[in-house]
Amino acid sequence: VLLEVQKELVNYKGTGMSVMEMSHRSKEFMAIASEAEKNLRDIFGVPSDYKVLMNQGGATLQFSSIPLNMLGAKGKGDYLITGQWGEKACKECNKYGKG
Repeated sequence: VLLEVQKELVNYKGTGMSVMEMSHRSKEFMAIASEAEKNLRDIFGVPSDYKVLMNQGGATLQFSSIPLNMLGAKGKGDYLITGQWGEKACKECNKYGKG
C-alpha cells in the first residue's frame, strides 16, 4: 500500500499530477470523492436519503461552521458524543442553538 501511495503521490493513476494538484471538478477527483462517500456510507451505514458533507478546515473550525450553516429554523442539531471532540463540538453548537 505504501509503495502504491508513494508512486501515485506525484502521478495519480497516470494523470501526470497528484491529487493535491487536481481540479475538484475533474472527473478523476470526482471519482475519488464518489468512492470516498460510498466507502463512508458502507462503513457507517449511512442511508441514501441522508447527505454526506466533506468539509475542509480543521476540526475546531467545523465546530462552529457546521451549526452556523446547518441548524435551520429549529435551531437544533444531533451530536454523537463519543469523546472529547464530540463534547467540544456540541458545546460550540450550543452557542448558536441546541446541540
